[in-house]
Amino acid sequence: MSNIFFHITAGAYFIATLVFIAYLVKHNEQLVKAGRYILYGGFAAHTLTLILRFAEAGRVPVASLHESLTLYSWLMVAVYGVVLFKYRMEILGAFVAPFALLLIITASFLPSEIIPLAPLLESYWLPVHVVLAFLGNTFFALACIAGIMYLIQDRYLKKRKIKGLYFILPSVEVLDDLGYRCLTYGFPLLTLAIISGAIWSEYSLGSYWSWGPRQVWSLITWMLYAALLHGRLTTGWRGRKSAIFSVAAFLILLGSFFIIYIIVGASHGLVK
Repeated sequence: MSNIFFHITAGAYFIATLVFIAYLVKHNEQLVKAGRYILYGGFAAHTLTLILRFAEAGRVPVASLHESLTLYSWLMVAVYGVVLFKYRMEILGAFVAPFALLLIITASFLPSEIIPLAPLLESYWLPVHVVLAFLGNTFFALACIAGIMYLIQDRYLKKRKIKGLYFILPSVEVLDDLGYRCLTYGFPLLTLAIISGAIWSEYSLGSYWSWGPRQVWSLITWMLYAALLHGRLTTGWRGRKSAIFSVAAFLILLGSFFIIYIIVGASHGLVK
């Protein structure tokens, strides 16, 4: 049953993406509203997907890459709704919808069968760690999106060409603030994810830190975002420099995630 709603979710996100793209071309406010409502409809189906998957698996659906990416996509749309309520930044959907769709499409190509956890790793620390990690990554993704929009708007301003997306993108000041706010949420969440992962490792394997590929890259990611926040707070890394760093850091995060999966295999070694 969860597979049916999974495909409904993918279809809704696909249509929402097309509508948002049309908005970028036509600048019609009715299009952006339609895209938002379709995205919310997909989110409702997405929520049912996760609930049904939970019922079918008898556990929080985070044990495979298929499940993790499905959760990540859901968190992207959920946090988008919260950010939209605060910032009224309708155009954000034009970037969130394609990213959520990309995650769902990627998940659809991965094995979706329900897999059992190794008894040694059955712990409530698993969903705590995974949810914290992906929620932190969601805010980093939004910081990246804010950085991309900043760079686009900054290019228009520097060339003094007032056209195209300039009229529908927020000001560089608003985008810089959004990027910073997302970082201030994402970094503590990543920190808690690393701490919870270490506790989970000690509980399950008897060691807080084993210097495995995931732990090492988590630490590298933490250091990258720590450097960015330190730069913003102490040396005035704002505007274009911060935007470029946010985009680069997230691309490194995303690339390392998939590379490690290819090399190491199933997420966190959770299967029997």
